[in-house]
Amino acid sequence: MAIQAISFTIFAASQVGTPGPANMALMATGARYGLRAALPFVAGVALGKQFVIWPVGFGLMELAERAPLVFETLKWVSAAYICYLAYRVANLRLAPGGVGDTAPGFAAGLIVHPLNPKAWAMIVAGFSGFVAPGTPQLEATLGIASILLGCQIVLHPLWCYAGDRIARAVAGTPMEKYLMWTLAALTVLSVGFVVFGGGARP
Repeated sequence: MAIQAISFTIFAASQVGTPGPANMALMATGARYGLRAALPFVAGVALGKQFVIWPVGFGLMELAERAPLVFETLKWVSAAYICYLAYRVANLRLAPGGVGDTAPGFAAGLIVHPLNPKAWAMIVAGFSGFVAPGTPQLEATLGIASILLGCQIVLHPLWCYAGDRIARAVAGTPMEKYLMWTLAALTVLSVGFVVFGGGARP
Protein backbone atom coordinates (compact mmCIF):
# COMPACT_ATOMS: atom_id res chain seq x y z
CA MET A 1 0.00 0.00 0.00
CA ALA A 2 1.38 3.40 -1.03
CA ILE A 3 0.16 5.06 2.17
CA GLN A 4 0.12 3.19 5.47
CA ALA A 5 -3.40 4.43 6.15
CA ILE A 6 -4.15 2.61 9.40
CA SER A 7 -0.80 3.40 10.97
CA PHE A 8 -0.97 7.02 9.87
CA THR A 9 -4.52 7.37 11.17
CA ILE A 10 -3.35 6.22 14.62
CA PHE A 11 -0.40 8.61 14.45
CA ALA A 12 -2.57 11.49 13.21
CA ALA A 13 -5.19 10.96 15.92
CA SER A 14 -2.51 10.93 18.60
CA GLN A 15 -1.05 14.18 17.28
CA VAL A 16 -4.32 16.00 16.59
CA GLY A 17 -5.76 14.89 19.92
CA THR A 18 -2.89 15.92 22.17
CA PRO A 19 -2.10 19.42 23.48
CA GLY A 20 -0.53 21.83 21.04
CA PRO A 21 -0.87 25.46 19.98
CA ALA A 22 -4.00 24.84 17.89
CA ASN A 23 -5.78 22.79 20.54
CA MET A 24 -4.94 25.34 23.22
CA ALA A 25 -6.36 28.07 20.97
CA LEU A 26 -9.49 25.98 20.44
CA MET A 27 -9.90 25.34 24.16
CA ALA A 28 -9.35 29.00 25.02
CA THR A 29 -11.83 30.10 22.35
CA GLY A 30 -14.42 27.64 23.59
CA ALA A 31 -13.84 28.82 27.15
CA ARG A 32 -14.19 32.47 26.22
CA TYR A 33 -17.09 32.37 23.77
CA GLY A 34 -18.79 28.98 24.06
CA LEU A 35 -18.81 26.12 21.57
CA ARG A 36 -21.60 27.39 19.31
CA ALA A 37 -20.08 30.83 18.79
CA ALA A 38 -16.65 29.29 18.21
CA LEU A 39 -17.72 26.78 15.52
CA PRO A 40 -16.68 28.98 12.54
CA PHE A 41 -13.24 29.32 14.14
CA VAL A 42 -13.09 25.53 14.65
CA ALA A 43 -13.91 24.97 10.97
CA GLY A 44 -11.22 27.43 9.91
CA VAL A 45 -8.61 25.71 12.08
CA ALA A 46 -9.49 22.32 10.60
CA LEU A 47 -9.33 23.49 6.98
CA GLY A 48 -6.28 25.68 7.53
CA LYS A 49 -4.01 22.64 7.83
CA GLN A 50 -4.68 21.97 4.15
CA PHE A 51 -2.65 25.11 3.37
CA VAL A 52 0.36 23.27 4.81
CA ILE A 53 -0.34 19.72 3.59
CA TRP A 54 -0.66 20.42 -0.12
CA PRO A 55 2.46 22.58 -0.56
CA VAL A 56 4.49 20.06 1.45
CA GLY A 57 3.09 17.20 -0.60
CA PHE A 58 4.07 18.89 -3.83
CA GLY A 59 7.66 19.57 -2.94
CA LEU A 60 7.86 22.49 -0.53
CA MET A 61 10.30 20.59 1.68
CA GLU A 62 12.67 20.23 -1.28
CA LEU A 63 12.72 24.03 -1.44
CA ALA A 64 13.47 24.07 2.27
CA GLU A 65 16.64 22.10 1.62
CA ARG A 66 17.79 24.76 -0.83
CA ALA A 67 16.80 27.77 1.31
CA PRO A 68 17.14 26.64 4.93
CA LEU A 69 17.50 30.18 6.33
CA VAL A 70 14.08 31.17 4.98
CA PHE A 71 12.41 28.26 6.70
CA GLU A 72 14.36 28.71 9.91
CA THR A 73 13.15 32.31 10.00
CA LEU A 74 9.56 31.21 9.37
CA LYS A 75 9.83 28.74 12.23
CA TRP A 76 10.75 31.47 14.72
CA VAL A 77 8.20 33.94 13.36
CA SER A 78 5.53 31.27 13.71
CA ALA A 79 6.62 30.47 17.26
CA ALA A 80 6.59 34.16 18.19
CA TYR A 81 3.07 34.57 16.81
CA ILE A 82 1.75 31.59 18.78
CA CYS A 83 3.39 32.96 21.95
CA TYR A 84 1.69 36.31 21.30
CA LEU A 85 -1.63 34.48 21.10
CA ALA A 86 -0.78 32.78 24.39
CA TYR A 87 -0.18 36.19 25.97
CA ARG A 88 -3.60 37.31 24.85
CA VAL A 89 -5.17 34.13 26.22
CA ALA A 90 -3.50 34.71 29.60
CA ASN A 91 -5.22 38.08 29.87
CA LEU A 92 -8.66 37.00 28.70
CA ARG A 93 -11.52 36.55 31.12
CA LEU A 94 -14.30 34.13 30.43
CA ALA A 95 -17.70 34.88 28.96
CA PRO A 96 -19.26 31.46 28.30
CA GLY A 97 -22.06 31.33 25.78
CA GLY A 98 -20.63 34.11 23.64
CA VAL A 99 -21.35 37.03 25.97
CA GLY A 100 -19.21 40.09 25.35
CA ASP A 101 -16.99 40.69 22.32
CA THR A 102 -17.21 38.71 19.08
CA ALA A 103 -15.62 35.27 18.75
CA PRO A 104 -12.85 34.86 16.15
CA GLY A 105 -14.30 33.64 12.88
CA PHE A 106 -13.51 31.26 10.05
CA ALA A 107 -10.76 33.44 8.55
CA ALA A 108 -8.97 33.71 11.89
CA GLY A 109 -8.98 29.93 12.18
CA LEU A 110 -7.44 29.45 8.74
CA ILE A 111 -4.09 30.96 9.76
CA VAL A 112 -3.62 28.95 12.97
CA HIS A 113 -2.06 25.82 11.45
CA PRO A 114 0.12 27.55 8.83
CA LEU A 115 1.71 29.37 11.80
CA ASN A 116 1.78 26.28 14.03
CA PRO A 117 5.17 24.54 14.31
CA LYS A 118 3.51 21.34 15.56
CA ALA A 119 1.39 21.14 12.40
CA TRP A 120 4.45 21.38 10.16
CA ALA A 121 6.29 18.72 12.15
CA MET A 122 3.28 16.39 12.07
CA ILE A 123 2.78 16.75 8.32
CA VAL A 124 6.43 16.30 7.44
CA ALA A 125 6.51 13.20 9.65
CA GLY A 126 3.44 11.88 7.85
CA PHE A 127 5.00 12.17 4.40
CA SER A 128 8.39 10.89 5.48
CA GLY A 129 7.23 8.04 7.69
CA PHE A 130 3.99 6.71 6.22
CA VAL A 131 4.25 7.17 2.44
CA ALA A 132 6.06 4.56 0.36
CA PRO A 133 8.83 5.81 -1.93
CA GLY A 134 7.61 6.35 -5.47
CA THR A 135 4.02 7.10 -4.50
CA PRO A 136 2.48 9.66 -6.91
CA GLN A 137 2.35 13.11 -5.31
CA LEU A 138 -1.39 13.52 -5.77
CA GLU A 139 -2.20 10.14 -4.23
CA ALA A 140 0.12 10.69 -1.27
CA THR A 141 -1.05 14.23 -0.60
CA LEU A 142 -4.74 13.39 -0.93
CA GLY A 143 -4.34 10.47 1.47
CA ILE A 144 -2.49 12.50 4.11
CA ALA A 145 -4.89 15.43 3.71
CA SER A 146 -8.03 13.28 4.03
CA ILE A 147 -6.88 11.39 7.11
CA LEU A 148 -5.78 14.53 8.93
CA LEU A 149 -8.99 16.37 8.07
CA GLY A 150 -11.05 13.44 9.35
CA CYS A 151 -9.19 13.43 12.66
CA GLN A 152 -9.60 17.18 12.98
CA ILE A 153 -13.34 17.10 12.28
CA VAL A 154 -13.74 14.70 15.21
CA LEU A 155 -11.16 16.01 17.68
CA HIS A 156 -10.98 19.79 17.25
CA PRO A 157 -14.58 20.41 18.37
CA LEU A 158 -13.92 18.26 21.44
CA TRP A 159 -11.13 20.61 22.57
CA CYS A 160 -13.40 23.60 22.03
CA TYR A 161 -16.23 21.87 23.91
CA ALA A 162 -13.85 21.07 26.79
CA GLY A 163 -13.03 24.76 27.07
CA ASP A 164 -16.74 25.60 27.07
CA ARG A 165 -17.48 23.10 29.86
CA ILE A 166 -14.53 24.21 31.98
CA ALA A 167 -15.51 27.87 31.58
CA ARG A 168 -19.02 27.21 32.83
CA ALA A 169 -17.52 25.74 35.98
CA VAL A 170 -14.95 28.44 36.77
CA ALA A 171 -16.17 31.69 35.16
CA GLY A 172 -16.39 34.43 37.74
CA THR A 173 -14.48 32.45 40.36
CA PRO A 174 -10.89 32.93 41.60
CA MET A 175 -9.93 29.91 39.47
CA GLU A 176 -10.73 31.78 36.27
CA LYS A 177 -7.43 33.62 35.93
CA TYR A 178 -5.45 30.50 36.80
CA LEU A 179 -7.22 28.55 34.06
CA MET A 180 -6.32 31.15 31.43
CA TRP A 181 -2.73 31.35 32.68
CA THR A 182 -2.51 27.56 32.50
CA LEU A 183 -3.84 27.46 28.93
CA ALA A 184 -1.35 30.15 27.93
CA ALA A 185 1.53 28.31 29.60
CA LEU A 186 0.62 25.03 27.91
CA THR A 187 0.53 26.80 24.56
CA VAL A 188 4.03 28.20 25.06
CA LEU A 189 5.35 24.85 26.31
CA SER A 190 3.92 23.03 23.30
CA VAL A 191 5.64 25.47 20.95
CA GLY A 192 8.91 25.14 22.84
CA PHE A 193 8.74 21.36 22.73
CA VAL A 194 8.39 21.35 18.94
CA VAL A 195 10.83 24.18 18.18
CA PHE A 196 13.63 23.20 20.55
CA GLY A 197 13.02 19.51 19.95
CA GLY A 198 14.05 20.07 16.35
CA GLY A 199 10.89 18.64 14.86
CA ALA A 200 9.31 21.63 13.18
CA ARG A 201 9.91 23.01 9.70
CA PRO A 202 9.13 25.82 9.95
